[in-house]
Amino acid sequence: MKNEQTLREKILNFYLENPGVEFSINDIARFFGLKPRESKRLYDDIIHISKTLWRQSNGTMYIAMKPPVCRSCGYIFKDIKKPKKPSKCPRCKSERIDPPKFVLVVKR
Repeated sequence: MKNEQTLREKILNFYLENPGVEFSINDIARFFGLKPRESKRLYDDIIHISKTLWRQSNGTMYIAMKPPVCRSCGYIFKDIKKPKKPSKCPRCKSERIDPPKFVLVVKR
């Protein structure tokens, strides 16, 4: 039996070691040596990790999302239901969009 951690466990430990620091999916993928195409999976993993962390910490820790922002006009995508990088800005139609960032929040 191997004592190796799953990707979700590695990401959780990564956040626990860096509370308060914002990371995009691209940052996480680069850190763990994943391909950019695996970002959809990472979004699902972040959602799962956040729920697990909330439950295990009795509501004292969670992962918050800073919404995506258009780099051309500054539009903030506040109304997205699931974390993802939008393809186009609804205001200016630009594709220059910063992806959402995720941060570990610890309540005191």
